[in-house]
Amino acid sequence: MKRTHLPLNALRVYDAAARHLSFTRAADELAVTPAAVGQQIRALEDHLGVVLFRRTSKGLELTPEGCAGLDALREGFLRFEESVAAMQAGQASDRYTIAAPREFYAEWLAPRLATFQAGTPGVVYSIIADEAADFTEANLDLAIRLVDGPGDLEGVQLAPSQRVTVERPDDAGGARDAWIDWPGAALPDGVLPCIKAGSPGQALSSALAGMGRTVLPLPLVEGALERGLLKTLDEPTESRRAYWLVAPTPQWRSKKVKALLAFLQDA
Repeated sequence: MKRTHLPLNALRVYDAAARHLSFTRAADELAVTPAAVGQQIRALEDHLGVVLFRRTSKGLELTPEGCAGLDALREGFLRFEESVAAMQAGQASDRYTIAAPREFYAEWLAPRLATFQAGTPGVVYSIIADEAADFTEANLDLAIRLVDGPGDLEGVQLAPSQRVTVERPDDAGGARDAWIDWPGAALPDGVLPCIKAGSPGQALSSALAGMGRTVLPLPLVEGALERGLLKTLDEPTESRRAYWLVAPTPQWRSKKVKALLAFLQDA
């Protein structure tokens, strides 16, 4: 049976424009110019013989014809992505590319990956320190991020969303009343930090060095607490952010991702 020629590039542009209801934001997502988006939409409308968008005083909106095929189109794109993933799975079933914060990898993830590796002969890891890396550019399978939710990706929370105030047990350097800040630390009101770290990992290193106390995610400091390198100054409290394992939808359908996720959830 002869298949109908589909203008796939124009359909991808149409999907982006329909989600954003903006040629400009669609252009930003696709790394093209708004004019190029407009040209693709006009070419698609000519090809289909229908009007897909109309401009109103409130901005861009879809016509009934523009709305009619969106669900099926997006399902089709998902199937395309799954097809590509399936073709790649044979070579990559034992290889994981994971982006994770350095400190969380060292304190939480690495010991668990070691155990998973011991039970999965031949598994190979590629660890990227930039947890915000682009999935396509870095060819990522998964990323771990300290966030308040998965956002536009699918995600699973790896550890409780709790934080705790910690310091080194001794009073090295006379820094017991000094505070270490970092973006998202949520220090007590009225505290003037002596150190402004750039990440939870830098704050953790500063606390381990005896430079002061700080508020950190509980999963990040559990190992140091167990080893007696740090002590808590209060009970854990709920935090807005937690460590999430995130990825685009197609990745979650691969057997290797399902296997690693099941292990991490049981570990």
